[in-house]
Amino acid sequence: MFELISFLIALIGSSVAAAFDLKITPTEIPDEIPYAMIGLALILVCVQSFLKMNFNLLFDSLIYGISFLAFGYIMYKFGQWGGGDAKLLAAIGFLSPGLSSFTKNVQYPFAFSYLLNVFIVGATYILFYAIGLSILNRKIIFRFFKSVKSNSNVILISSPILFLIFLFGNWYLFNSLGIEASFLSILSNSFLLLSLSIVLFLVWKFVKAVEEIAFKKRISVSKLKVGDVLLESKVWDGITERELRSIRRSGKKFVVIKEGVRFAPAFPLALLFTLFFGDGILLLLRILV
Repeated sequence: MFELISFLIALIGSSVAAAFDLKITPTEIPDEIPYAMIGLALILVCVQSFLKMNFNLLFDSLIYGISFLAFGYIMYKFGQWGGGDAKLLAAIGFLSPGLSSFTKNVQYPFAFSYLLNVFIVGATYILFYAIGLSILNRKIIFRFFKSVKSNSNVILISSPILFLIFLFGNWYLFNSLGIEASFLSILSNSFLLLSLSIVLFLVWKFVKAVEEIAFKKRISVSKLKVGDVLLESKVWDGITERELRSIRRSGKKFVVIKEGVRFAPAFPLALLFTLFFGDGILLLLRILV
């Protein structure tokens, strides 16, 4: 019963946070959501610990929650996540001891598997998010093809060099590990790595095009609103009412604001992915091997 309640708190709480994050107007995840999740998580784990007289559950909850909060804070300080994302991850960390019984095909502790899945699911989510934006704004496609065309010589020159590096690396790895492999297997594996490298390069160029066209906007100061994030901001914090008044008094006519992928939906999606598929890394290895 406690496990089911933990799962429902994690799923419903993260889904509500995602709904706020996906609102059209600039907004942040209300602090009340992750704080309520953390409070409920600690109440549940304390009750469980007293009933079972096993305080390892409380210890695990604190360790995972604080560790996730520290990790999320690092992502926040490097400008990759918003503060709400960091707090939401921490909330699921505090709930994680009660979630392990809901997962299958998990070789690692639930918290570790979930964190890896956040990035696997998050990367897929970001890619589809970017594709959706490119459908709505054709300028992104034009910028992407222009960028790829300007780098076509780099791709053509670096591809055979990378292929030789992968070929030698695979041959050395197989021999050093004592794995018997035919030359055809080494060749095909090297070609697969080269193809993945090119795909990753193209995805990076596509994401950069989305960032330049869709995520940066030059707007009039008169249209600037509380919650907008200035381009020069190192962290994902929207401006406050006080900062807005200061900018308007500065005499500036225009400012550049930035937006990012509304990342909060990745948290409930990763939770469901972990529930049904377990470790994303192991799943990928089973597909590829």
